Amino acid sequence: MQHHGAFPTTRLRRTRQHAWLRRAVAETVLAPADLVWPLFVHEGKTPVAVPSMPGVERLSIDGVARAAEQAAELGIPAIALFPVVDAALKSDDGRQALDPENLACRTVHAVRQAVGDTVGIICDVALDPYTTHGHDGLLRDGRIVNDETVEVLCRQAVVLAEAGCQVVAPSDMMDGRVGRIRWALDAAGRQDVCILSYAAKYASAFYGPFRDAVGSQQALGTARSLGVGDKQTYQMSPANGDEAIREVALDVAEGADMVMVKPAGTALDIIHRVKREFGLPTFAYQVSGEYSMIQAAAAAGWLDGPKAAFESVLVIKRAGADGILTYFAPEIAKALS
Repeated sequence: MQHHGAFPTTRLRRTRQHAWLRRAVAETVLAPADLVWPLFVHEGKTPVAVPSMPGVERLSIDGVARAAEQAAELGIPAIALFPVVDAALKSDDGRQALDPENLACRTVHAVRQAVGDTVGIICDVALDPYTTHGHDGLLRDGRIVNDETVEVLCRQAVVLAEAGCQVVAPSDMMDGRVGRIRWALDAAGRQDVCILSYAAKYASAFYGPFRDAVGSQQALGTARSLGVGDKQTYQMSPANGDEAIREVALDVAEGADMVMVKPAGTALDIIHRVKREFGLPTFAYQVSGEYSMIQAAAAAGWLDGPKAAFESVLVIKRAGADGILTYFAPEIAKALS
């Protein structure tokens, strides 16, 4: 027998030999409670497929309520709601966002009636579903104005809170909006409503299918004729990491209860840094383009779709995310249970 040193050989493979042992030593464990299920709602009575997001549909209000009941059964703690607003109701100032009878508010009320407080509802605070130009803020003289937009977002947040939303999620990336929204909610007696700030949101190419789903892609095409067809003046450059940490620090100082990093798959390093540096509940959004790439590759037979979906979400948790918004949520939750 040959001896290759004074000490026994360390073999890391030993703990990989059995499925039970691999589970026992797993450093990261994914559970349904880690997931948030994004849902699209429209005014129709029947589901409408989103062609660029295979497996995802625009649901009716009743359909969203049933999906929330399914989330409760699967152990998914929350849904994230995105309205598909009729083009006739869109305007340059997004005033439909402030109507307490708008699609989002009526859906929140219906979900609350169906599931009570057993499933959380997270609502975006941004104007892009409601504007004819598809931007998250108000457009003035060819530019997105910050402070005027923030005033509207404050009113939108209160309207959503009054409808029954427990978590408002400003995704607009205007400066100073978190503190102003916190003040507006408190002034309206809604100290109970949490703010999940999209603190580090990149101007990403991976949002395309989402914009198809909510109908803002065409509007952005209209805005392009005005010279503001993209969102790079308010969303972050993918080149920057330290800037993301500054954004998070500002939102935390202004009263954010939780923070979001988006997109998740191209910002795993940012998720890790945010969680390590702030210790705050940190969410990450596996966005539409990330979802659609996996679905398209799976449909072509190039990879195992369910395994790729699970792995892609598991590594987001490994990076440090406490909650993960993913269109794979029901599929993964079913697999886990």
